[in-house]
Amino acid sequence: MKKTNIFTIAPLLVLTVFLLFGFTIKKPTSTYKCMIQMTNYTGEGAYIVVSLLNAEGDYEKTLYIQGDDDEWYFDITEWWNFQGKERTDIDAITGATINGGERAISIIQIEDSKLDKGYKIRFETAVEDQEYFADDVQFELTSESVKSKVEGKGFIRYIRLMPQ
Repeated sequence: MKKTNIFTIAPLLVLTVFLLFGFTIKKPTSTYKCMIQMTNYTGEGAYIVVSLLNAEGDYEKTLYIQGDDDEWYFDITEWWNFQGKERTDIDAITGATINGGERAISIIQIEDSKLDKGYKIRFETAVEDQEYFADDVQFELTSESVKSKVEGKGFIRYIRLMPQ
């Protein structure tokens, strides 16, 4: 019987373990162009946070932040309570604030598994020395709503999502 050398088995064992556990499976996501049209208000630019809420209405993920000066994030009260002062795991790309009457286009990614499962998208807005709207725009995440225009209640006139 032939003896097996440890130097021939060890690399195979390491390679097998690496192949089994070395890769994470990325969940299928879709990319959406998101246009935000602001109302004609006066004052500073609006900070906007776009979040994914689960079926129970709890925050699950920050999708995008408009407003790159993080010292004002606490003004977006409900999101700030979720995110915390340490701002860990903010993986959303940030862009500049948007002034009254302006529009901005950003790209957001949403996992396909979240569609038609009771998840919601929420747009929160705050403007310095003015109001805060916790749900300026909020809608259920469905196959139809990701191709729609949704009216705002505060600083946002409307948002439009367009699949890419």
